[in-house]
Amino acid sequence: MPTFIFQAKAINGKVVSGELDATNDVEARVKLRSQKLIPIKIKAKGASNIEEKTGGFSFGGDSVKSEDLQVFTRQFAVLVNAGVPVVQSLQSMAEGGRSPALTRAIRVVLAEVEKGKRLAEALAMKPSVFDDMYRNLVRAGEEGGVLDEVLVRLADYIEKATQLRKKITSALWYPAIIILVAFGVIAGIMTFVIPQFVDMFSSMGQELPTLTVFVINTSNFFVSYWFVILAVLIGVPLAVKQYYKTDDGRKFIDEILLMIPVMGDLVQKGGIAKISRTLSTLLGAGVRIMDSIDIAATTAGNVVLERDILKAKDAIAKGKNLAEPLSQSKHFPKMVCQMIKVGEDTGNLDAMLAKIADFYESEVEATADAMTSLIEPLLMVFLGGIIAVIVVAMYLPIFTMASAVG
Repeated sequence: MPTFIFQAKAINGKVVSGELDATNDVEARVKLRSQKLIPIKIKAKGASNIEEKTGGFSFGGDSVKSEDLQVFTRQFAVLVNAGVPVVQSLQSMAEGGRSPALTRAIRVVLAEVEKGKRLAEALAMKPSVFDDMYRNLVRAGEEGGVLDEVLVRLADYIEKATQLRKKITSALWYPAIIILVAFGVIAGIMTFVIPQFVDMFSSMGQELPTLTVFVINTSNFFVSYWFVILAVLIGVPLAVKQYYKTDDGRKFIDEILLMIPVMGDLVQKGGIAKISRTLSTLLGAGVRIMDSIDIAATTAGNVVLERDILKAKDAIAKGKNLAEPLSQSKHFPKMVCQMIKVGEDTGNLDAMLAKIADFYESEVEATADAMTSLIEPLLMVFLGGIIAVIVVAMYLPIFTMASAVG
């Protein structure tokens, strides 16, 4: 029996690694999950890495765009619904016209299906493209004889997840770009405009006001140490990015993000929308709730929300319902917990989660618009204020000299 080297995340958020024996990587993942571990990386001993990327669609080294996967999944659903066998459907879609990475992945899956493997098992050969959620849904569709319906559900999910991610990304990038442009304008004034005034003031031979001296000293710093400023502007984001890759760093930054006004709302609502949509899709396809929660946790995009949903999984294992442990979290609003409780009581949890996802996806859009509307005037006032101070500082000596002459 082959030996697999694994890296997995425990319920407390710590990353553990080790080895285990399994027939294939699918069985290895099942064994890890039975030990309450969430697989991150699985590699057959002596083989190249098989990476598992759950939660989102940034597909590792294969670099498959979520839009391409969504189109493939929808076309696959149409062919299966029309009665075309899986092998012929894959053959049709492996003939090119897609991204090279996706075409290669389809051909690998096709080769495995032709050997007699079930589709879900074949998809496991390319886990960096077809993530844990994708494979679980396909497995549920095969077992229930509703593969075409599951593929349509998957395509809808990928489309909505992509739209949500774009909304959140654009909302976060907009202020960053505005701030960068504002800093560039201020740096340009300090580096090229202020030195021209300095030469003029030197010829006057008079004592300069305190504000003017401060602005000139700041300008001199920009001119003399521009490389230090540039290094800080590049180095700090890179350092934060590297720190975020550590367990402690991600936990600390994710907690801070949730505390920031407006942005915290955006992160929280986006996370709830993703968790709800994922759970709704998985439960609606017949995937076990414990497996569904494992997968949904990885889509949260925030380790704090991920930790809360995994705590709910532990409570369910002890016989409680989903709403009860989530109601103890300060990050899941009462409305969400009440709707989940109603869904559990009526046996329509997947439908209720879909309604929660719809609501919070619209809330994300509204919050993103509000954040943009709020940041734009604040930045304009900030930039205008700095420029006003610079202008006043540069003209004060002229006004002082004019009053002295008068």
